[in-house]
Amino acid sequence: MLNDKRTILITGASGYVGEMLCDQFAKRDDVGAIIAIDKELQSDFSKTIPKLVYIEHNLADPGWQNKVMPYMPDTIVHTAWQIRAMYDQEKEQARWNIDGSQSVFTFAFTNRFVKKLVHFSTAASYSARADNGFTHYFTEAEGLREDDYIYAKEKKLVEENLQKYYENALMNEQHYPQISILRPAAITGPRGRYMRIRFGLQSALQGNLKGGFINKVVTTLTALFPATKGWVRQFVHEDDVTDVVALCVFAQNAWSYEVFNLTPTGDPVYAKEMAEIVGKKVLPLYPWMIRLAFFLCWHLTRGKIPTCPHSWRFYVYPLLMDGEKLTAIYHCRYSSKEAIKYTNGRYEDWVPVDERRSALPGA
Repeated sequence: MLNDKRTILITGASGYVGEMLCDQFAKRDDVGAIIAIDKELQSDFSKTIPKLVYIEHNLADPGWQNKVMPYMPDTIVHTAWQIRAMYDQEKEQARWNIDGSQSVFTFAFTNRFVKKLVHFSTAASYSARADNGFTHYFTEAEGLREDDYIYAKEKKLVEENLQKYYENALMNEQHYPQISILRPAAITGPRGRYMRIRFGLQSALQGNLKGGFINKVVTTLTALFPATKGWVRQFVHEDDVTDVVALCVFAQNAWSYEVFNLTPTGDPVYAKEMAEIVGKKVLPLYPWMIRLAFFLCWHLTRGKIPTCPHSWRFYVYPLLMDGEKLTAIYHCRYSSKEAIKYTNGRYEDWVPVDERRSALPGA
């Protein structure tokens, strides 16, 4: 039985999702403490979050366990990940992501005080391929597919490792936490677009990238909306993400191991619609053009423009997830189009007043 006041360990606590979870969970009366760990420095915003203990430590390096152990967290939310590929540093990146995740799973399975583990996987591990089509929506039951894109490949491997941990503990009648795996679509919202601006396609297309020669070049190159016939995206609002995680963490759920596609049901957002949302016209391109552009940007900027090998396919071919299973426990308040189009949400105050576009979700 979990205590009335929860102690939650959140990895990747300086990242977009991790810091947001720290902020939202700290406001709850049933949370006593949040142990936040990340290899990056604590942000000024994070320093204002109450109930927070911040630990600067790379999960792939030994020693963080001794720092966390005295707090005896009953729940772990694992969001830590080096998402942006590092040029010519694949081994180091794999160590951070794969070995770091392994250490988190070992901690969760060897300490009985850990009752719940929420792990962030990705839609990318379903693999973007030319034969996917617009009508097929991947379900959780289909499983993940092989892919050479390093992000998709590493996420798939780590999720499979977690399943092995669970199956081994089950077979040997050993301790295991309740496991919830989330495979989110592209996460967006006012915090992601205005408060935590990252180098990504959406930021580039909306003109939110500020300063620096590389950012100016990218902004110029995306004056029009480059897209192929096969490009389509699903978006999930950041508020829905935090609410789903809260449900996994705080509700008395019946499952011992479960996987959910974290995406709204309903229509995805096609290239023409995305262009209209950011006020641009579509520039039709062939797949080989995107592939060549990614290759040149990756090598000429040595990875400063995040266009690593094989990632081009995710900007060319459709990859759609079925969100029906999630509706058994949660209904997303925002559709894919609402999530990307409007600025509604808990962090709308961060949006300049003249740029706010609010609408009732689901209207």
